[in-house]
Amino acid sequence: MTTPTTAATDSALPYTEAWIAGPNAHQFYTRTYAASPPRAVIIFVHGFGEHVGRYEASFPAFPKRGVTLFAYDQRGFGRTALDAEHKSKDAAYGKTSWAEQLGDIEWWVKYLVKEYPGVPVFLMGHSMGGGLACAFPTRGSSGPPSSDTVKLLSGVIACSPCIQLTNPKPKIVVFAGSQLGRILPNLAIPAGVNPDDLSRNPPRNQAYMNDPLIKPTGTLKGVDDMLNGGEKLLETGWKHWPKTLPTLFVHGTADRVTSPKASESFFYKIQSEDKTYTPYPGAYHELFQEIDNIPEKLSDEIISWVEAHLSTTTGAKL
Repeated sequence: MTTPTTAATDSALPYTEAWIAGPNAHQFYTRTYAASPPRAVIIFVHGFGEHVGRYEASFPAFPKRGVTLFAYDQRGFGRTALDAEHKSKDAAYGKTSWAEQLGDIEWWVKYLVKEYPGVPVFLMGHSMGGGLACAFPTRGSSGPPSSDTVKLLSGVIACSPCIQLTNPKPKIVVFAGSQLGRILPNLAIPAGVNPDDLSRNPPRNQAYMNDPLIKPTGTLKGVDDMLNGGEKLLETGWKHWPKTLPTLFVHGTADRVTSPKASESFFYKIQSEDKTYTPYPGAYHELFQEIDNIPEKLSDEIISWVEAHLSTTTGAKL
């Protein structure tokens, strides 16, 4: 078991911080919102260009109801990519791929199953992270992950998943980027988002713009994998969704970044015997940053959905 390096954390904060050596000893910044004792564990995978610190207002609600929430800055983003003291030597902003990201999720699933023996583990992702959460159980024989790891999950929660963009790039542009990415996968390219498209909450949108851990760039490989990976989910990936794996989809109907129509299409295609889709009327992309008490409603819905699935599942074991 990897021994985490605990970061200095204010005892008044609702989470603990740690740097953990993941796959190939890559250093990841993590936060744990711990319930004592936990009835369930959620692994949270954030979106493109962001980091787990953006969810400080919502995540404390989870341990209050007995759900431990574990979140990490993804490979290529946040502190995992930018912290000068702790980051891995090969870390760079936007430097990532779906194979690595899915491998990372697999590693975290196994890690948390060992850390919390007998406690049900759920996977939750937002935007790019939501696309990865959808892809995780649908890899078939192309892995990662292995089917044995998928069986360790008690459910999947997809928040505004990036399956398709609301306004897709021209196919010729995507194709050209994909071809160039084969030669220069880590070439940095502009990949910013209009902050006004994120939510109807101007202060939160401005905070996004002022955040030093958010850069308006990506890499050819990282962006190409995200866009083409979502397309493949709609084409063939949905066929591999395990029938017994429960899933909850939530999406704002006015999302200007990722397509709610694509999200619905994927949802209705998968053959899950236990699936729920909740549209949030008028809401934009970042439901956890929205107005009209949507973040509170969303947290309650997710926690209630997890609670409803505790009686039908038992904690996984490796």
